[in-house]
Amino acid sequence: MSQFPQLRMRRKRLTPWSRNLTRETRLTVHDLVLTTVITDSKAAEGPVASLPGVARLGLDALVEQAKEAASLGIPAIALFPHIDPTRKNATASEALNADGFVPAAIRRLKAEVPEIGIIVDVALDPFTDHGHDGLMLGDTIDNDSTLELLAKGAVILANAGADIVAPSDMMDGRVGLIRDALDHAGHPDVMILSYAAKFASAFYGPYRDAIGTASALRGDKRTYQMDPANADEALQEVALDLQEGADMVMVKPGLPYLDICHRIKSEFAVPTFAFQVSGEYAMIQSASENGWGDSDRLLIETLTAFRRAGCDAILTYGAIRAAKLLAGE
Repeated sequence: MSQFPQLRMRRKRLTPWSRNLTRETRLTVHDLVLTTVITDSKAAEGPVASLPGVARLGLDALVEQAKEAASLGIPAIALFPHIDPTRKNATASEALNADGFVPAAIRRLKAEVPEIGIIVDVALDPFTDHGHDGLMLGDTIDNDSTLELLAKGAVILANAGADIVAPSDMMDGRVGLIRDALDHAGHPDVMILSYAAKFASAFYGPYRDAIGTASALRGDKRTYQMDPANADEALQEVALDLQEGADMVMVKPGLPYLDICHRIKSEFAVPTFAFQVSGEYAMIQSASENGWGDSDRLLIETLTAFRRAGCDAILTYGAIRAAKLLAGE
């Protein structure tokens, strides 16, 4: 191959049209999932201090945001609930309330914004008074007794109209049990997005503030979420969840784990999602607010990095803003 001056790599970068023509990775609105925090408490509605640009939404505001997302072409919305503390207890009983806030939110969205897909976490931590993702025996999470609740909760969400249920608890064996429960309840078409590689990360802090578990959490989640140092283990987790019936898999957090995203996509060639979690999004927003970076460019650059690593979709609090930027581009 000829070298400089015959070869000039900058030629392809000189104009917007040539950069677009030779672009290797394309981010589109169809790659985005809007992440939302919803609340059943009027007093809790409004901005989340540790997550700039994000607010807890009541049902009316949720519907309006979903309508905006759908109008921009965003294919799906993911719901994460903030539950009034008076409805939390050690057994997460509110997670099994078919007439509770989350099923009501799903039904409302299905009735008023039917064109958008609904993804809902199958998780106990928003509903427990100890902030953990499972039932506790003393200071230990009881994996097997938690599974039954997760399966029942998934069926309740499917009954309400959820299109995708997303177990985020990292209990062993939960995907298979949820798949069986959904099928037996007449929901063979409801998809499972497994948080297959969810790491015990320090990037979740603002989210825990948003859903009200930060102050309640006893200890940490390292006995069931993955060690951030491990990569081969992530592939093993993915393999197990796919064998149990997962339709798609998630890596969480996203940006610090792009190598995991790439390895999963390369190894399994299945729909691979990443979650741009609260800590990642808060850093982008805080940098901009302090004059340390352009939040719009930072958002698009990080979302493009997910796509370049092999991710098929990205859950992000910035989905609406990104969709508008992409449309403007």
